[in-house]
Amino acid sequence: MASASDPVKDLADEPVDHRFKGLPPDAQADGLTVGQLAAQRRDLHAGGFTTPVLTLDADALEHNLAALGTYAARHDLAFAPHGKTCMSPQLFRRQLDHGAWGITAAVPHQARVYRAFGIQRIFLANELVDPAALRWVAGELAADPGFRFVCYVDSVRGVQLMDRALQGAPARVDVVVELGAGEGARTGARTDEDCRAVADAVAATTTLRLVGMAGYEAEVPEADPARVHAYLRRLTALAVEFDKAGRFAADLEEIVVSAGGSAWFDAVADVFAELPELSRPVLKLLRSGAYVSHDHGWYTRLTPFNRHPEEGGLRPAFRLWTQVVSRPSPTQAFVNAGKRDIAYDLGLPEAELVRDPLTGEERPATGIRVVKLSDQHAWLETGSADDVQVGDWVALGMSHPCTIFEKWPLIPVVEADGTVTDYVRTFF
Repeated sequence: MASASDPVKDLADEPVDHRFKGLPPDAQADGLTVGQLAAQRRDLHAGGFTTPVLTLDADALEHNLAALGTYAARHDLAFAPHGKTCMSPQLFRRQLDHGAWGITAAVPHQARVYRAFGIQRIFLANELVDPAALRWVAGELAADPGFRFVCYVDSVRGVQLMDRALQGAPARVDVVVELGAGEGARTGARTDEDCRAVADAVAATTTLRLVGMAGYEAEVPEADPARVHAYLRRLTALAVEFDKAGRFAADLEEIVVSAGGSAWFDAVADVFAELPELSRPVLKLLRSGAYVSHDHGWYTRLTPFNRHPEEGGLRPAFRLWTQVVSRPSPTQAFVNAGKRDIAYDLGLPEAELVRDPLTGEERPATGIRVVKLSDQHAWLETGSADDVQVGDWVALGMSHPCTIFEKWPLIPVVEADGTVTDYVRTFF
């Protein structure tokens, strides 16, 4: 009997075609698959790739995957990295290989992608009141006894809508009460009493099961170590209170307590380590996600490893190779990548390297600064006429990886010598 297909490995069988930016046109003309192109181990600069082309540094990628896997294990944390930062089944697989408990989602579509590629544990860090999505979740739970799914609730009205949608469904849905990070923050019940009311509403249903508490510390207003720690201690105190009061479902094997973005996971480790013993084992679930590729701006400044360098570090893994297409003045140049290609919601990219296309020589992008983005151009400000020439390749480092993966459905993974060894597929 033929073995079942592996949907992650099957991605290598996709044809290289017009859907994928930056890939060699001759690969499509020759009818190559992604796997066949990877096997050719082409050089990024001499192998027919077109600009702009986004790349992932193979060494940095592996370093980052190992760094958070090791960090979570060292601090006795389960790890469900937020998949919205990359939406790549291949990277999910590698995160699981590095010890991840499961993968976090933000919306039902992401959860459906995860299930299509075999993810068995999904934490939906959002409220879910869509009837069709809820029925799909219940169907997945009923069809696969090994599937685990947890999502947020933060209002009595939301609980009522979920209960109505799930009437007659074949399985109960596990939920955690989300504690809001404060006035003006994003989602979450704002007060402890609101959390109790939501928990009571869940207990009144036969379709939902209260399994824990959760929150997102990066939304704490005017976040600093003291405020973030205080919020997380409110979260854990409610978990302790709910356990003593018998608010969690009686048939639970473990209680879930979850938090963790990419800016304050050190605070999560601190406070979760203080949790006292509860009536059942506690799944202390960290959800940081942007670490996979890291970045050259937002998270570089905010990473907890800056506060605790003894714990390790992360490396920027993204590089967008662009090409100078216009040099209208000694202080101005334009490269052929813009808002359609670049993450720019949390800062403009930084020019890193200049590569001479004739000699292959690379040099630091000294004196070159990105000052503006158009749809398909980045505006460069230069210090002198010799900084760049038309035709030069300019490598850009980008901020906020969450919004760069979505612009590139197939991303070359590049070794230090420029050899492309793999391609990462994304689904947004």
